[in-house]
Amino acid sequence: MPVTLHPASSDLTPAEIDRWGGIPVAVAVDLGRDIGQIDPALRPLRPAGQQPRLFGQAVTVRCEPPDFGAVLQALDVIRAGEVLVIDAGGHRDTAMIGDILSGHLRRKGVAGLVCDGAVRDTGTLGGWEDFPVFARWITPRGPSGAERGAVNAPVVIGGAPVRPGDLVIGDDDGLVALSPQVVRSRAGDAEARLAREAGWIRGLAEGRSAAEVFGLAPMLRG
Repeated sequence: MPVTLHPASSDLTPAEIDRWGGIPVAVAVDLGRDIGQIDPALRPLRPAGQQPRLFGQAVTVRCEPPDFGAVLQALDVIRAGEVLVIDAGGHRDTAMIGDILSGHLRRKGVAGLVCDGAVRDTGTLGGWEDFPVFARWITPRGPSGAERGAVNAPVVIGGAPVRPGDLVIGDDDGLVALSPQVVRSRAGDAEARLAREAGWIRGLAEGRSAAEVFGLAPMLRG
């Protein structure tokens, strides 16, 4: 069966997306269990402190390893600023993408990629400071076959549903995928959480007690 291309549309506005531009993944997932945290086993290639932020709307790919036809087809669909999200079912034995295809995405201005499966050529991919890559596995074996899969279909990445157009955010702590409904309805909550954390930092720096800063109940004296 040939690769299936599904229509994809998102009515999120740039302003709605931009409100999440400064929100860390930890702040986003602390908003609730329903937010869309992706399995922490999907890790960035670069070391902590050197990982560029991943931020953009998802173009989803469903693969049937070792076939990577959907990844190839997505190269002509994805646009600058978007994130390629590959559902390879956690497959560990065959890389779905390496430096050739990733390099093409990078030249197009794609924001980065997430692979729930394996990648290769990590010496090159991990050296790019402007193209974040998150993956579950690393393997040297390349794919074979380019006949199956789907582009812009709903997928499951690390236990979290991801649909085309969802906002994907990644940093040193992990990944989260936000539906358009969450992007619109929870931005204020995320901003308030960030402001509250800034207040905790100020309070502790000013020498206030932890009990006062965090509103703790008095300790019982034994």
